[in-house]
Amino acid sequence: MFNRRHLLQATGAAALLHALPAWAQTTWNPAQTVTMVVPYPAGGPTDSLARLIGQEITKDLGQQVIVENVPGGAGAIGSRRVAQGPADGHVLLATTNQTHATNISLLPNGGGYHPVNDFAPIALLADLQHILVVKNDLPVQNFADFLKLAKAQPGKLNCGSTGPGSASHLALELFKAKAGADLTHVAYKGSAPLLQDLLGGHVDCSFATTPTVLAQVQAGKLRAIAVASPNRSPHLPDLPTIAQSGVAGVEADAWLAIFAPINTPAPALARYRSLVLEAMKKDSVRETFTKQGMAVNVRDADNFAKFLQEDIKRWAEVIRIANVKVE
Repeated sequence: MFNRRHLLQATGAAALLHALPAWAQTTWNPAQTVTMVVPYPAGGPTDSLARLIGQEITKDLGQQVIVENVPGGAGAIGSRRVAQGPADGHVLLATTNQTHATNISLLPNGGGYHPVNDFAPIALLADLQHILVVKNDLPVQNFADFLKLAKAQPGKLNCGSTGPGSASHLALELFKAKAGADLTHVAYKGSAPLLQDLLGGHVDCSFATTPTVLAQVQAGKLRAIAVASPNRSPHLPDLPTIAQSGVAGVEADAWLAIFAPINTPAPALARYRSLVLEAMKKDSVRETFTKQGMAVNVRDADNFAKFLQEDIKRWAEVIRIANVKVE
């Protein structure tokens, strides 16, 4: 029976619903195809992440999520396009710490966009950990041996990176500052030539991402010394972190995340944040990331926003101290 108590409850619920903003009363859905811009070439880890997450959230959005690769300018070209484009909920950016933590300190005018003022974080999803690896004939077996050799022969050891201002280069500079060791930087144009010279013994060591060197380490063709991360590698669980090996503060994870333009409507942001976090709870998604050499490390929008501010400041200091310049 519908009595007075029921009537009051219904009236109260109706009043509460009326008091809520319109977007909170219904679930936001995109009106057209959603484009997820990747500011890097197809085939890399960021591209793989975008395609996997795009497939997952397509199932619930009711609209297809397509990936558009817009490479160039250390990721700045694609990032700038999203920053300056429509903020109607139909464009997202899948990107890395390069575009949103270091470009602001490395590129003229930060690449033409601001990583905080121009973007709303959706979530940080995974890390690409940097492994300190050495060529097999370098006479060191562990991190203590490596540090002793580096300090005994300042500037003699050559350390390769994937280019000036790259994550591997900045990991090296962070290590030099924290460990008080002098290594000579050798810049390569990408991971393929760096790996070739590591295997050939032409460069002594590198802070290389897990996907770059994991197979070679597992095959015994390179020696892994330590992980430049706050966490051990899920792929090499017996390998200590640099902090565990005696030098604190060498935490140089590259990270992969999703953003939207800053003025994207609040209901759209809320929907994307919810869907992405739900996707990252799935074992199949997490396992795929791990198989591709990533370390799952989910941060929701609020926690990611705080971390992002700290990461920008941290790398700005490293870049300043090391006087890192990009071409």
